Amino acid sequence: MDRATLRRVRERAAGVCEYCRARQDDEPYYVYQIEHVIPKQHGGSDHVSNLALACPHCNRYKGPNLAGLDSFDDALAPLFNPRTQSWDDHFARRGPLIMGQTAVGRATVRVLNMNDRWRVQARAALDAVDGDDA
Repeated sequence: MDRATLRRVRERAAGVCEYCRARQDDEPYYVYQIEHVIPKQHGGSDHVSNLALACPHCNRYKGPNLAGLDSFDDALAPLFNPRTQSWDDHFARRGPLIMGQTAVGRATVRVLNMNDRWRVQARAALDAVDGDDA
């Protein structure tokens, strides 16, 4: 990937993980990563339309996955695609928790382990500092 593509992805995301919405500025010890929405091993490209900014936590758990099991009925569901889908259509915040509102959202929350104890505690602490009631 060339530097211009990497810069475009970072600018488009405005320093926010496109999966969990964590802010790079709130995690200065980590560098957010450019992630392939459709992994290369599944035919994904390095084109900007297939790239997303992801925090290390989301990127590590997503890995090469394209789908996961919906926690509602254990049916296979595709993971959230930040290039073609709206976050607000699939997720909602309830305090520090990220709740999947659709099969896509629930599968993504589950596979990316978005409500890991440490992530929930970090969101709660940041919400308290920011004064958010998210």
